This record gives sequence, structure tokens and C-alpha cells, in this order.
Amino acid sequence: MKKKILLTGITGFLGSHLANALLTAGYEVLGLKRKSSSLRRLESIASSMVLLDVDVLDLENIFQDYGKIDVIIHTATCYGRNAESVSEIFFANTEFPLRLLDAGSRAGVGLFLNTDTILDKYLNLYALSKNQLLQWGRFFAKQRSIGFANIRLEHFYGPDDEPTKFSAHVIHTCMNNVAELKLTKGEQKRDFIYIDDVVSAYMLLLDKMRNINSDFVEFDLGSGQPVSIRAFVETVHRLTGSQTHLAFDAIPYREGEIMHSEADISGLTALGWQCHYDIEAGLKKVIAQERVK
Repeated sequence: MKKKILLTGITGFLGSHLANALLTAGYEVLGLKRKSSSLRRLESIASSMVLLDVDVLDLENIFQDYGKIDVIIHTATCYGRNAESVSEIFFANTEFPLRLLDAGSRAGVGLFLNTDTILDKYLNLYALSKNQLLQWGRFFAKQRSIGFANIRLEHFYGPDDEPTKFSAHVIHTCMNNVAELKLTKGEQKRDFIYIDDVVSAYMLLLDKMRNINSDFVEFDLGSGQPVSIRAFVETVHRLTGSQTHLAFDAIPYREGEIMHSEADISGLTALGWQCHYDIEAGLKKVIAQERVK
């Protein structure tokens, strides 16, 4: 019998890639989306899933109407980049997934696979609201009502990503030969990871979690090979053959800027996972696919 996965954020960049991988692997997928969400990323697979509009349904009914759900994968998020209010960010990142966690635990769901951030909880409202959900996850796991696996995801990138993300913005700016790209000095290091490597880690955890003897587990997910922002941007610039002027040091570092972020991938590698794409290989793939659009 196929395992049934409830996936939030299914129309997003990460969610749509996961949906593809889950269907290919033989899982049954229920996807949660907003009624207004575009199905552009799901055009080729939408008919193979059940898509549910979260803004017009009662979460309790999902578990009553669609049979036994084995795993909830939570990828939906609100970064606060579009002037959302505090309450909107809190609802999207804490209240909504907490309701789902609660309803799922009472319905006998075995695992809640949560997509978290590596950012310090006090850096911004996004990071704080994500951390608040994590604490609730720890509580539910401690009560043994549902397993909670937390994935601390580094900066992931790939083709057709959200244009507001740093990596996508840099790629599109360079590909379009925009006159100037204003940047910080670029000394801060980030652990960039290609989307296919992210998805493979989620799929591995789905397969391996039954063998992990713990109600709460946490994994860092990145390449384990951080590079400076300057090196990342210069690599994009070179691979695109861009004429854009890179204006390093035109923007000051933000308050609380993280200067070094590096995933400890030992937990995932112990399960058999490995990262296949370095920055060069990942960016080449992104740029090639963006050029054929």
C-alpha cells in the first residue's frame, strides 16, 4: 500500500520539487496550497495528486476525509519580504503548522518533517516564528504523540527559484546584463546547496526515519562547503559571461549579519546521504535551464 504524504507549500520552489520526487518514488501526495496560488510549477503533475486549499477548509477534515496519513512534510513559509504584518508571519510560520501538528498527532500521523532555518531566532520575525514552531515540535515529540524531524536548511538554490531570493536575484541580474549589482563587501560565507541535493536528503529521511530510535531528531542540510558571497557572485558572473558591474562594498552589512554559516552534515552522511553538486556544477545547471525558458 502506498504511503500517504501531506505536503504543505506544494506550489513553492522546494514543495514542487519534493512533490515530483515523491510521486516518482510511488508515494500518494496530498498537497496544501492557497486558493490563489499558481499551479505553474505543478502543471505536469497536478492531476496525479490531491490539491487542497487551506484557506477554505478545516484542517481536521483532512485527516477525517482522506484516510490514514503517514507523514506531514512542512515546507510552506513566510519570509516577511512583502511587508507582511507580525501576525501574518506568526500565523504562516507558527500558528498554521502548529494546528497541523496538533491535528496530525491526534489522527495518528507518525512523523512531522519540518523545514527550519539556520538563522538565529532573534535575527528577524521569520527566524523567531520558525524557532517557536521548533519548540512546539520538541514538546509534541516529548509527549510521544508524533515524531518530529527538524531540517535546518541552508541557502538552497536552483532553476525557477523565487526571484526575491539572493541567489536567484544575482543569477537573473547577471544573465540580463543589468548595469550594476550593488552588494556588500561579500566576506560572509554561506553554505549554498543545489535543490536536487536538498530533495535527495528529504527522500532519504523518509526512508530512514523508521530506523531512528528517537521521537525528536535534527539535521543540518547544506553542502558542508561554505563559500564567500563574493566568490558565489563572481562565479555566477563568470559562468553567465555577464557585463554587469559588481559593486562590492556598496551596501553595508545588516545588523546581526552572520559571517560564517556551515552545515554539519555528519548526521545525514551517517545515514548514507551525500552532496553531488558543488557551486560550479549547480550554477551551471541553473544557468543552462534558465536560458531555455
